[in-house]
Amino acid sequence: MRLSVVMPVYNERATLRQVVERVLAVPLEIELICVDDGSSDGSHEILAQLQAERPQIRILFQPKNMGKGAALHRGIGEATGDFVIIQDADLEYDPAEYTVLLEPLIEGRADVVYGSRFLSSRPHRVLYFWHSVGNWILTLLSNALTNINLSDMETCYKAFRREVIQSIPLKEKRFGFEPEITVKIAKRKLRIYEVGISYWGRTYEEGKKIQWKDGVRALWCLVKYCITEPAVARQKASSPVETTAPAAGTTSGKLPPADKASNTIA
Repeated sequence: MRLSVVMPVYNERATLRQVVERVLAVPLEIELICVDDGSSDGSHEILAQLQAERPQIRILFQPKNMGKGAALHRGIGEATGDFVIIQDADLEYDPAEYTVLLEPLIEGRADVVYGSRFLSSRPHRVLYFWHSVGNWILTLLSNALTNINLSDMETCYKAFRREVIQSIPLKEKRFGFEPEITVKIAKRKLRIYEVGISYWGRTYEEGKKIQWKDGVRALWCLVKYCITEPAVARQKASSPVETTAPAAGTTSGKLPPADKASNTIA
């Protein structure tokens, strides 16, 4: 089993090395695709150094800042693994929980898995009240429009069968990616699962980028794609991925349990 991790990067110098090390420490065969979205803080140079040190890393450079969605489009299109996971270049989400996200996919029960910050008993940093209200409203509206029952539509952690995500045409270039992909997978009647994850949110002083206007755009995207996106017949699911053969650089190809101890941020 090969996992493609797509990581958009925009001015994440403070956390970039640490999150890359955490991703590559996961005991799976990983292809890490980092898409630098026109960084100006030295992230570009850090990525070039990391690529020279770690052969699992592929670096793609955008000619200018085009938005998180645009970076994801490019990285997803370049993925070659059996599954694709989206990873932010900060420390809000823990790569040690990839195994939790992948389990329904590997067992052949899911086409898409969302990592929910609201289903888990794992640690959650307490931060902004109005962010949580906005997330609840967006998720509620998404559920009402798509007739699915998610608890965390805006989560970063989404895992896909590669052929599924690469078959979906994507348009949103910025933070509209989350509502767009949610509507489009619902329209395709894909098998969606949620699993609980931890969340180590950061403040604006620590580099958080999403703004209130991104929430307005998300509302617009939900309505727009629910109206314009046609229903599509679900693709036939592939058979469960064989995980008994050893993966490169690991002691076993079996899916390892999530390392709860690694949830502590240094």
